[in-house]
Amino acid sequence: MESTYISEITSYKTKEGSVSCESPSNIALIKYWGKKPVQIPENASLSFTLSNCKTITSISFKKREISNKHFGVRFLFEGKPKPSFETKIQVFLERALPHFSFLKDFDFEINSSNTFPHSSGIASSASGMSALAKCFVDIENQLGGKLTPLKQIEKASYLARLGSGSACRSLEGPIAVWGKHNKIEGSSNQFAVKFNLPVHSVFRNYQDTVLLIDKGEKQVSSTVGHNLMLDHPFAKNRFIQANKNLAKLSEVLQSGNLENFIKIVESEALTLHAMMMTSYPYFILMKPNTLEVINRIWEFRKSTNIPVCFTLDAGANVHVLYPEKDKKLVLNFIKDKLVDKCQNKQYICDNTGNGALII
Repeated sequence: MESTYISEITSYKTKEGSVSCESPSNIALIKYWGKKPVQIPENASLSFTLSNCKTITSISFKKREISNKHFGVRFLFEGKPKPSFETKIQVFLERALPHFSFLKDFDFEINSSNTFPHSSGIASSASGMSALAKCFVDIENQLGGKLTPLKQIEKASYLARLGSGSACRSLEGPIAVWGKHNKIEGSSNQFAVKFNLPVHSVFRNYQDTVLLIDKGEKQVSSTVGHNLMLDHPFAKNRFIQANKNLAKLSEVLQSGNLENFIKIVESEALTLHAMMMTSYPYFILMKPNTLEVINRIWEFRKSTNIPVCFTLDAGANVHVLYPEKDKKLVLNFIKDKLVDKCQNKQYICDNTGNGALII
């Protein structure tokens, strides 16, 4: 599989150039929690690709007079150095080096920014790494790469995974699947694919309002959390459950059964956090206001029959999911009953989108 993405360039078409890409974050509905080396998921996952929460990355490149063993990379976030992300980029480049023969022949300046507020509690690794990977695949193409457009998308997703597992799902949308699954044709552990079955109209432009419950740094990183699944007593059954839930959700996305959609999505969110609370060492990423918001969503849904539900990432924030036709009523509910539980009353309105784009 890996050899498919190696394209040795014997002579470069250009000595300098630039590329810009915007790539969104995504929110998993079927969660993956637990992986094998390197960045291979223990179970398949399915996500909504978002539209407004995205990273915009520009890379300028220039040929070196003499190539050497070190990467020539300068990274700026919103115009300023960000050392904490430079380490992640170095790891990404080391992993990507076998697939990009040009990396040590050029100097690169990377400029990146997010459309969502800095330190908002929205994970930027998915949008950031997917934008980075797509930029480098485009640079390879400019230099003389010969991959087909389809293979370029696959390679970008493959490489994004090496930087951040969930990043591979941001390349395409509005629904993406990562991980080999017998119900999803073409699915792979190596890269994500677009959900290729018919999707019911109720899920078109599905809404996701992100409630920023807590914007602080997580006490346990996702990397550490994934590693705790290696000897987790419930891990094996969890991986089986996730794959079964993905099959069920695949049917729901085609039928438009919102009652079952809610059951699966909310159960997946709570199961993710149950795995954290039953690992050793155990930890809790939800905050008191996370639980208060969940209970208020349940009360609102019961009293109005509006099919609004929640999912959670590996943190305290709550993603409120609902059909576009109910947008006005749900936003009024959020403003009246949920915003007071958000840090600094901050929330972000988003919806499903189509993935990364060269701009």
